[in-house]
This record gives sequence, C-alpha cells and structure tokens, in this order.
Amino acid sequence: MHSSDDYLTRFLALHPKLIDLKLDRIERLLRALGSPHEKLPPVIHVGGTNGKGSTVAFMRAILEATGLKVHVYTSPHLVRFHERIRLGAEGGGRYVLEAVLADAFRRCEQANQDQPITIFEITTAAALLLFAEHPADILLLEVGLGGRYDATNVIAQPRAAVVTPVSMDHAEFLGDSVTKIAAEKAGIFKRGVPAIIAKQEHDAALAVLEEGAEKVRAIPFVFGQQFNVQEENGRLVYQDEDGLMDLPLPKLAGRHQHINAGTAIAALRAGGFADLPIAAFEKGLQTVSWPARLQRITQGKLHALLAADSEFWLDGGHNPDGGKALAAFMAEREDARDRPLVMVVGMLGTKDSLHFLENFEGLAARLIAVPIKDQAAARTPDDVMALARKNGLKAETASSAADALARIGAEQHAVAPRVLVTGSLYLAGEVLGENGTPPE
Repeated sequence: MHSSDDYLTRFLALHPKLIDLKLDRIERLLRALGSPHEKLPPVIHVGGTNGKGSTVAFMRAILEATGLKVHVYTSPHLVRFHERIRLGAEGGGRYVLEAVLADAFRRCEQANQDQPITIFEITTAAALLLFAEHPADILLLEVGLGGRYDATNVIAQPRAAVVTPVSMDHAEFLGDSVTKIAAEKAGIFKRGVPAIIAKQEHDAALAVLEEGAEKVRAIPFVFGQQFNVQEENGRLVYQDEDGLMDLPLPKLAGRHQHINAGTAIAALRAGGFADLPIAAFEKGLQTVSWPARLQRITQGKLHALLAADSEFWLDGGHNPDGGKALAAFMAEREDARDRPLVMVVGMLGTKDSLHFLENFEGLAARLIAVPIKDQAAARTPDDVMALARKNGLKAETASSAADALARIGAEQHAVAPRVLVTGSLYLAGEVLGENGTPPE
C-alpha cells in the first residue's frame, strides 16, 4: 500500500489550473463516494480568522470531559498531516492512524478518477468519509479558508455555525476589506441553525455577520447580546439567556482565550448541549490543549539551547489582530516579571508582516528573522528584518530557528530573556518537530 505522503504528492498533480472558489468539485467527489457528508454525526461548523482552532479545542475538551466521542477536523497541521483528523474514541479521540488515512486517500483517488481537484478538497472528502464510517457523538468541523465556498461547507444542517473574530487574512482569496472577508465567513450560516458570532474587533465585520445571519434566517447568538463572558476576581464568568456559570480561567494562555472559551461554551449550549453538567465545563477549561498557541516550551532539544532561566514561548500568529493579542500577552508577562523580549520570526510573503510586527514596537528588545523550511512562499530573513526595522525594531537574521536560539543561549544576559518564536504556523510546526515535542 502507498503511504499517505505518496497520495498527498499525487494529489498535487490534480490541482486545477485556475482556482475558482466553488463547491462543485468536492460535491462531485462526495457523490462518487456515496455521500458520506450526509451520514455524519451532528456537526458544529466553525469559521473565522483568529481563534477557530482554540474554540474547537475548548469544545472538544468539554465534550470529552463527559465521556462523549468527538470527531475533530482542523487545519493546517503542525508536524504531520494526521493531526488534521482526530477520530472520536472512548477515553478521548486520537489522530487518524497511517493505514486508515492511506486507505481513505486510496478510495478518494479512485473515486475522483484523475479529475481536477484541490488538495484541500480531496483530503476533506477523505476526512468526511472517515467521520461517516466511525461512530461518534459529534463532529467539530473547522473551515479551511473563508466559508461560503470552503470544502467543509457541504453540511446542509449543522447543529450550530460559529464565526470567531474576523480580521484581514487571505485577502488574495477572500477580498481586500474586513467586510468582504466577513461576508465570506457568514456563508456558513444556515436557515434555522444557531449562528454563534464571537466578539469582533471590527464593528464593520460584526454588522456584516449579523446581516448574513438575518439574510438566511439563522438564529442569532451574538457576543454582548445573547451571551457574554468576562473575567471577574480570577474566574471566568459566562452568561446567556439560560443562566450564569462561574468557571475557572482557561488553561490556554492569553486574555483572548477567554473570548474563545466563551464562544465555545455558547456554541455548545446553543447547539444542543445545554444540559452538560457544569463539571464538564470546569474540567474542559482546565485540561484543554492546543499546541503552538502561546505554548510554553519547558523541555526538548531546542529548549536546551537557551539559558536555564529563560522563558521559551511558541505561537503561530501571523496576521495583525493575532499580533495584537500576542503583544498584549507579552506586555502582561513583562508587567509580572520584567525580562527582555527576544523574538524569532519567520513569515510567509502572503501575510501582512508589516502590520503584524508593528504590535511589538517598544515591546521587543530585539528580533531575529529566520527562514521557514520547505515553504516557497516564505519571506527571506532579510525581508522580515527590513520590515521589522521599518517598525523601529532592532533586527538581525539567522540561518534557522535553531541557529537563532543557539545564538541567544550563548550570549550573556543580565536577566535571562523571554524568547518568542512566532510569525507562522509552519515555523511553529518546524520548531515543535525539531524540539522533539510533536502535538499530542
């Protein structure tokens, strides 16, 4: 049998000459596979720009705390493709096994009959095939890109549709304004289905999302209206029309995770899981895991390169609003314990690197720009360095993240630094792999 990597390589050759965002290709393939998208467990569909994966992670942790079997589909992966497909099981879901994934790819390739299709479309079809074949209580389905024409948007009647904070990203596909992007995200709302709208950083995006929900006659569930969440006295207080919950603060770092946790709770309560015991919400918030999102690295090969008292943080943030949340967290850490912030940054050329980096002006003592392995679209370290300097940051380059960390570790510091590797999920995955701490 061919490996899953063999199939992924072959799928690249099927890529359409021109990318037109539509659902025709995946709908054709799903019909040839026996329409597995019509045989799924209940679905909660999650779109947005920032916080999609964290919101899904919170929901999974809460649901699994009750013993439910939870399928999960997310993207991109960090180290191995298998991370995208988590199959629900007793005692907690597990990443799809290699033999199972390769067999699903084989069947999808056979059913597709060499017709043009994107790699995300054919691999999403494989995921839906596996989700339909393995019993579970619920499927948490994350949008890949946009919403309206995303390959995941073949689900006619999800239990709920969620849109997390919307900001500028993927403008080349979704539009050059936050309102155009929000309109694409709103494309996952369905008639009669709860439409959970998280707290939005942009009023214009909120207006478009609310209008999109109203247009299709979805049931609105909007932050600040039908639900709210806030920190009070070191606790997370959630409230909606059905009552109030006093919960522990979430395990995931950063105040933005309070919003993601609240959005997850709202989605579950609106999506048919209002009767979950409060103990499940408490346990879920305390046990949730979502790698490369303000992840504190405390051991491993790369960690060992740094001075013993250093802090080592990893985050895949790559757009301006993501940078804003990341900078806010680092500023709070500085207030708690003053250390020089040293950034190790690699970014793709498709991202708004200038405005991502401007969030760190006056906060970062220094930035080391690095390449991202095996990514043709990556900016050169010199390019990232130049953009950092435009934002008034002291910047230099290194040949790799490992080289940058070794350089930092070899230097003498009056106070051990706080090191942040960021700018790309691809770079984050590279670092996790080299450090020897792949996602669980």
